[in-house]
Amino acid sequence: MAPAVRGLKSFVWQRLKSAVFDDFSKEEEWKIMLLDDYTTKLLSLCCKMTDLLAEGVTVVENVYKMREPVPHMKAIYLITPTKKSVDGLIDDFITKSSSRYKAAYVYFTDFCPDSLFNKIKASCAKSIKKCKEINISFFPYESQVFTLNIPDAFYRCYSPTLERTKDKDAVLQVMAEQIVTLCATLDENPGVRYKSGPSDRASKLAQLVEKALENYYKTDEKSQIKAKTHSQLIIIDRGFDPVSTVLHELTFQAMAYDLLPIENDTYKYKTEGSGGKEKEAILEEDDDLWVKMRHKHIADVIEELPKLLKDASSKTKAAEGKLSISALSQLMKKMPLYRKEISKQVVHLNIAEDCMSKFKSNIERLCKTEQDLALGTDAEGQKVKDSMRVLLPVLLNKSHDSYDKIRAILLYIFSTNGTTQENLDKLIQNVQIESDSDMIRNWKYLDVPVISSFVAQQHKYARRDRSKEETFQLSRWTPVIKDVMEDAIENKLDSKDWPYCSRCPPTWNGAGAVSARQKPRASCREERRSSARLIVFVIGGVTYSEMRSAYEVSEAYKSCEVVIGSTHILTPRRLLEEVKSLSKPKDMVCIKDE
Repeated sequence: MAPAVRGLKSFVWQRLKSAVFDDFSKEEEWKIMLLDDYTTKLLSLCCKMTDLLAEGVTVVENVYKMREPVPHMKAIYLITPTKKSVDGLIDDFITKSSSRYKAAYVYFTDFCPDSLFNKIKASCAKSIKKCKEINISFFPYESQVFTLNIPDAFYRCYSPTLERTKDKDAVLQVMAEQIVTLCATLDENPGVRYKSGPSDRASKLAQLVEKALENYYKTDEKSQIKAKTHSQLIIIDRGFDPVSTVLHELTFQAMAYDLLPIENDTYKYKTEGSGGKEKEAILEEDDDLWVKMRHKHIADVIEELPKLLKDASSKTKAAEGKLSISALSQLMKKMPLYRKEISKQVVHLNIAEDCMSKFKSNIERLCKTEQDLALGTDAEGQKVKDSMRVLLPVLLNKSHDSYDKIRAILLYIFSTNGTTQENLDKLIQNVQIESDSDMIRNWKYLDVPVISSFVAQQHKYARRDRSKEETFQLSRWTPVIKDVMEDAIENKLDSKDWPYCSRCPPTWNGAGAVSARQKPRASCREERRSSARLIVFVIGGVTYSEMRSAYEVSEAYKSCEVVIGSTHILTPRRLLEEVKSLSKPKDMVCIKDE
């Protein structure tokens, strides 16, 4: 049975099927599957237990935990090549007489170091019937969104405490290798380019990815390299667009994750009535209503959801009104579907109403200020002449918490390309945020000017004119990354600011010229229309509004699918905490796992 998955998740599942489960396609016996923490999350994102059952897997266990032996069954180990996971494998086959399973079929998600491989050979080689590296070292978070498996990447990339260590280069190397497994899963060998800037992070990572792609695609003893495919990979540093990270977003998904306590994509709510029970709902792509609503503006969601609920209720009532036996039997068959549909609508209505209550109490007043500061113009298009005058009402309002005031101060600083040390100290003192002042000061480590003398005037990306696009007054800001995506597809990115690490793929070089690595094609433009893919990777976290941009651009440009990824997914609060931690010693930093 095929899993109900989309896009990236489907690619990962198909790769798992071909690399792992097809090895057992001719066998009819049941198997046990052993996973570690990473592969447990990976499988949960791209398949369900019913899909594993269809592949002959009857039990799924954690390789780290003690388990009952089942010596008559074969075991599939889908694990990361780490000491902890390998030790769990070896412990299952210490001696032949005490082996937990009949045999082991080992599949590593990534390259297994020689030290670990030799350890396995010395300990339990006779019990292992197969050992493969399948190269999937990323999470398919959504159909067009991926994240990497490096929880501490932000700190390791940006903390000044690691400036003189090899940690930064090491984390970039790991990121490059994981990005290559994404490209391999998509069967892409993209042209790699990056945004040049004050830091060399993006250029270093781009070069590491290009080198890793070349190594991965060496196909035979002649070291021939797979031709560049009709795709681009663009690497951007987080400091490129700081505004989108702190602005209050009013589209459904971004707003919910910003304002509500959603943890691990799980929303908790109480049912109506005095004895209301607490329930949980997972926000995932299996829920078609969530997929339909997540990128819509909250005003549209609040308007549409009650109508859908009313329609579903009226269908049920209409069906109940028919009293014939056949009508009743049909109703009984459909009732679970109706109930499921209505329960999903109730969940999303709860989320929308929770968002709106927060919005009405405080956020609405903030949004106008934020939009004016971010854009430098008001809703009428008039230029903001005095940013401090726009900011002050927010700082003086006692109903806004310190996080919201910090976000507003940051937008003021971003809009003025930095402020004076004296002005910053006054702002921090007057708003009484001394203990959290590093949430502001530490942006300098992301190469964002905080003090105007910190760097020369930062070159800002030339924005596309969106004045004719219909939008809500409190949602006028467009993430800069959306402009980049559109400019990339239209071949408008300046090669000086966005250099390639390799020769530009022919479909993206404007003239359609063919590189020496590729055979000439009749029509590059036609081929691109059917097969082009733009992959965007942001070092240091991606926002929900930027994720939405990938879907919007893909929808607008049918010729090209946009996939976006990062080290992790950001909410404004999480980012501010991570920025604050940059100046702390490594042993004092609490890293939040994805």
